[in-house]
Amino acid sequence: MTRKVIVFGIDGVRLDTLRATETPHLDAIADAGFLTKLRIPDENPTISGPCWATIASGVLSPVHKIKGNQLAGNTLADNPCFLVRAAENGHTTYGAAGWLPLLTSQQDGPIFRPHTQYTPPRPPGAKTGGDSVSDGLVADEAAKALQHNDIDVAFVYFGQADEVGHEHGTGDAYAQAVRNADECVGQVMAAIAQRPQFDTETWTYIAVTDHGHRDGGGHGGDSDLERTAWIIASGPAVTPGDGAGLNHADVPALVRAGLST
Repeated sequence: MTRKVIVFGIDGVRLDTLRATETPHLDAIADAGFLTKLRIPDENPTISGPCWATIASGVLSPVHKIKGNQLAGNTLADNPCFLVRAAENGHTTYGAAGWLPLLTSQQDGPIFRPHTQYTPPRPPGAKTGGDSVSDGLVADEAAKALQHNDIDVAFVYFGQADEVGHEHGTGDAYAQAVRNADECVGQVMAAIAQRPQFDTETWTYIAVTDHGHRDGGGHGGDSDLERTAWIIASGPAVTPGDGAGLNHADVPALVRAGLST
């Protein structure tokens, strides 16, 4: 069996909202493996840039040197993302994201460096985050790429929950954005299941959020709501129910395990 891994990055989803909201596709991954609560280490600000850099590279902010969403001066060339590490071992890689610093030179990025990538077009002056429109485009393009192309490791990002949290707080609209992100995850997973080679492949599915939100929205501080994040995973190297003690920096190791089992 050929080993494949996909990591879904879902920005700014509180754990309590995730648990209270209908998310059947993320639930399916958790039911086959685990959902684990994690606390963002004090060394990392509860901001997307440093948190995604740790998820990508496996090192904390004092090492990768990213403290905010402006990424200048980072050491990611010396601490590369799990996609680069996979490529060094002969695997093909893919990334799709609406928040441009993840995959482009915007704000002195990128954090992730795949072989092939997709970022949705944005009108002049538009935000570089992942709203519902850009998330839909990301889901469409990632689904096509993963159904039809020879990709071993993918990172696919959805950002609308974080955008809604900032703009509208953590109420009903935020919960709906989490449901929408789950539907995007399901669309990509369904496309993977339609791969011509799917019966000869074993997939590891990982989903992770970067940070939480305060009541009413916003993050960047040290409250438990902001410092609480989560990882969901299933696959041949994942022991069901055994995610306790994992942290953001462990995601690259989960990817490696998914490729090597």
